[in-house]
Amino acid sequence: MLGLSVQTSALVFLVLVTPICAWVAWSDLKTMKIPNKAVLSLLAVFIVAGPFLLPLDVWAWRWVSFAVVLVAGIILNAVAHFGAGDAKFGAAMAPFFAQSNLSFVIFLLTAFLLAAFVAHRLIRAVPSLRALAPDWVSWARADFPLGLALVGTLWGYLAIVAF
Repeated sequence: MLGLSVQTSALVFLVLVTPICAWVAWSDLKTMKIPNKAVLSLLAVFIVAGPFLLPLDVWAWRWVSFAVVLVAGIILNAVAHFGAGDAKFGAAMAPFFAQSNLSFVIFLLTAFLLAAFVAHRLIRAVPSLRALAPDWVSWARADFPLGLALVGTLWGYLAIVAF
């Protein structure tokens, strides 16, 4: 542990996860899939940087969040047509959230889910905007690229804590 403030730790995490978040959002919009390499990259950030940015006991306990979200995601995948990539990415991002902020994280996820869904549906309904990325699979699918909302939640949470 480097003895950094909560805000500084969140800022470092934010910088480290931003390219992964962009990759996941792009991939989910384009192919409706979140690559396992992106999930593993996000986990690697927490594994490598976490012990330097968080107290070791906090870092260790946050792995419980990973396990809980992974199990919930597997169950949702089996019974509710929840994407496997979404489940794995949700589990990989869970350790970045403080358990004491759970209600705030749920609020953020809800807000980003609604905003991303509405924005995606509006953009795909406008032919000139849809034509900017004509090969995106998400335009034609009935389901929604949830990775967009997951990325927004992670990125937004870290940005709010950092600033």
